[in-house]
Amino acid sequence: MNITYLPCVEVEPTVEATASVIWLHGLGSNGHDFEALLPELQLPTDMPIRFIFPHAASIPVTINGGAVMPAWYDIISLDVARKLNIGQLIDSAQGVMNLIDREINRGIASERIILAGFSQGGAVVYHAALSYSKPLAGLLALSTYFPTANIIQYSESNRQLPIEIMHGRYDPVVVPKLGEMARDDLIAAGYQPQWRIYSMEHQVCMPQIKDIAQWIRARLG
Repeated sequence: MNITYLPCVEVEPTVEATASVIWLHGLGSNGHDFEALLPELQLPTDMPIRFIFPHAASIPVTINGGAVMPAWYDIISLDVARKLNIGQLIDSAQGVMNLIDREINRGIASERIILAGFSQGGAVVYHAALSYSKPLAGLLALSTYFPTANIIQYSESNRQLPIEIMHGRYDPVVVPKLGEMARDDLIAAGYQPQWRIYSMEHQVCMPQIKDIAQWIRARLG
């Protein structure tokens, strides 16, 4: 079976890769968005991590008047209920799982693969990581929410998955309540997510970047 993989920016380590981070951007952005963050992480130059930043396809987005832009799925309303195209989200999650499979085929153990996502990308990696059939190294959920919490089939392989949730206290786009709901849904399902909140809006900030770097080193060091 021929699989069409999501187009990606790939940043190879200076040594042979033995770990991978697959990191999804938010609505209207692309894979270069978080690629630009890598120097800020100040990870050791000899850390054997391949960073993979997929690009979402461009589709019409209802909340933006049907304008065509990079998106992992269509968003129909921005209220706390967050109406969206669940089928498109699940398709995007499958695209991420295909990338995990490709990393395993390239010789990376599943236990050495982290999924990360910002905003829309975070909603996709919640679904991908928690339903993936092999154990992963961790899930990093940035300024995001978990819209498939009520329908996901949780994978027993990732019941002990380290989950780091980071959110902006003043986020006007994905309000903190949505991040808290994701955290509470995970706790109710038996997970032990870590919750961190920062004095920022819908973005990343330097204290958070330092925490991300420390978390990645702890997971993949």
